[in-house]
Amino acid sequence: MGKKGRRGRGGNKLGKRDDRQSWDQVTQENEAWEKYYRALDLIPNDQFDLFKSTCKETLPLTFRVTGSRKHAKIIANLFQEKIMPLLENVEGTESYNKPFSLPWYPDNLAFQIDLPKQVIKKLPQYAAVQKYLLVENEVGNISRQEAVSMIPPLVLDVEPHHHVLDMCAAPGSKTAQLIESLHTFKDSNDETLKPTGFVMANDSDYRRSYMLVHQIKRLNSSNVIVVNHDAQMFPKMRLEENGPYVKFDRILCDVPCSGDATMRKNIMVWKEWRFGNGIGLHPLQLNILKRGLQLLKPGGRLVYSTCSLNPIENEAVVASALKLWDGKVKLVDSSDRLPGLIRHEGISSWRVFGKDGEEKQQPLEDDKLPATVFPPSDEEAKDLHLERCMRVYPQDQNTGGFFITVFEKEAEQEVEQEKEVTNAENKRGASETVESETTKKQKTEESEVTTVVKQRREKLPIDANEEPFIFIEKGNAELQKCWDFYEVSDDFSKDCTLVRNATGEPLRSIYYVAPIIKKILQLNEQKLRFIYTGIKLFVSQKSAVCPWRIQNECLNVIRPYIPASRQLETNLELLKLLLLEASPSVAEIRNSNADPKFMDDVALLGEGSCFVKIKTDKDGNEELFFPLWKGKSSFNLMVNKHETAELLYRLYGIDKAALDKKKAEENAAEEKEAKEAADADTNATESEAKSEEQN
Repeated sequence: MGKKGRRGRGGNKLGKRDDRQSWDQVTQENEAWEKYYRALDLIPNDQFDLFKSTCKETLPLTFRVTGSRKHAKIIANLFQEKIMPLLENVEGTESYNKPFSLPWYPDNLAFQIDLPKQVIKKLPQYAAVQKYLLVENEVGNISRQEAVSMIPPLVLDVEPHHHVLDMCAAPGSKTAQLIESLHTFKDSNDETLKPTGFVMANDSDYRRSYMLVHQIKRLNSSNVIVVNHDAQMFPKMRLEENGPYVKFDRILCDVPCSGDATMRKNIMVWKEWRFGNGIGLHPLQLNILKRGLQLLKPGGRLVYSTCSLNPIENEAVVASALKLWDGKVKLVDSSDRLPGLIRHEGISSWRVFGKDGEEKQQPLEDDKLPATVFPPSDEEAKDLHLERCMRVYPQDQNTGGFFITVFEKEAEQEVEQEKEVTNAENKRGASETVESETTKKQKTEESEVTTVVKQRREKLPIDANEEPFIFIEKGNAELQKCWDFYEVSDDFSKDCTLVRNATGEPLRSIYYVAPIIKKILQLNEQKLRFIYTGIKLFVSQKSAVCPWRIQNECLNVIRPYIPASRQLETNLELLKLLLLEASPSVAEIRNSNADPKFMDDVALLGEGSCFVKIKTDKDGNEELFFPLWKGKSSFNLMVNKHETAELLYRLYGIDKAALDKKKAEENAAEEKEAKEAADADTNATESEAKSEEQN
């Protein structure tokens, strides 16, 4: 959701936490906030007390299930059939709703647990719930996300061929939704289909850009790229050399905001709310929205959203942008979308209060308030249709608050309108015209670079990589070894492999990006600050057979291009053995008699990598597919520790962490016993020696 109090690269002090009380010391009262929202009359008087009391309660736990439709249904069914019953009819929970699926989220793939944390912690039954959430979240099968935060990506309607821009993306939960939509083919069950579009995730904060990477890495998409720019001046880019600048089919503007609808999870808002918070952020929000509309393709769709209920940050921003575009951009009526969601219409009139808390009329020449914070005239309001904005209030469905608006750009006269918008900005004396090439902009960009350098000195995530993206020459000898060994078809985009090191040579890892991402990287390296893209395809290893091991995260991309001869079927019993033991010996697997046919088939293959397929049920709703390394005397299933834990828990009910702890304790006990026995033998020997000496 909107990032609280961040002003592009500078930032006001809202949201900082120096010299503040701990959360449990903060009083959940704010006289100025209550005066303001009672005066606005957004919430009817007879409901305001309920609104206020709801804002004081902690948020319920909500999450959504991710992945392909088949797989998502399996994970959702697991929660509904095995986990939800554990929290029903439990003593101490009688006054709370039972866990349920969100009525407005498509296909019942999002869930809510209303039990407060203090109640949950006392329930032994919750241990299984916590385990489910932990293991499924680690592998990206579920995403913990506030319910109202899920709305903007849903109404954006992303499709696999779209060029998508998320202008203020960190921390990334909405970006993940956009990526999932890009990979969803609504009219086909063929899960081998690949999108031709891309998602570009941008954030102005260098460090938060890397935090964003952690959210989206789990999705293993080769069609996503993370960049680092001030959204107000997001640069143009091309997909063809000397071709036209890219316009985006879909844009999400989830802008930085005061966050005054997040009181339920950010209790510091109660202490920090001021009349001037929304006023201070209004110009930034409007600039980002204006830039987004300029980057939007004719016929395209843009969603503007905040986690604030303040009309200065919401309808005032929307109305100003609409007036600037003079009818060439309109609001989409989304009242028929997401049935089951309780929402309220946007407003066309509101009272404006200055930073001093006094009500203001239309600004005078010496007034510091921008004219754009004031409501439109009655005549203007008729054409703006601000009632098409969506307001979501906490008390309606036990959520946070949110504001969502869907814009659509007309397909005709777009070029002329671009000029009109730019001219209008110049006439209004805009502080920064995003399309200009003036000296002022150059100075601003130089300042940005300085700021980025400063940010780089901050502590980054341990796996942050600041090396360049360099594509590997098609005839590279190391790369050719991979194609030959794995017998990868020439239909695969072999020219889309790259490395992240200054030498440009394959040293440790080889990455893959979708062809459209390759174009972005090659044609815009002077314009865009790239942070992350690509999925690992091969990793180096010590082996005489093939020095490169194929990675599990790229299988959804490369699988259709691997010959069937290297794909072997096995069963759940053998999979269990491979998951429980890090490198089981060939003799162990054969002696287990788990799958004799598999052992016969794999014996025909030489040493090296092959691939195993496992159906998890009789109906074949889910087919697992993993790389398996066959050594001279052992096997190694190429699945990371998080995936191993998830599969053991979901398929066999085995808690890997508890199992490892038990094994460690048993080994420690055995070592202790052996040491005691050895010490006893030593003492006995020494005693015998002394006795002989005395005799």
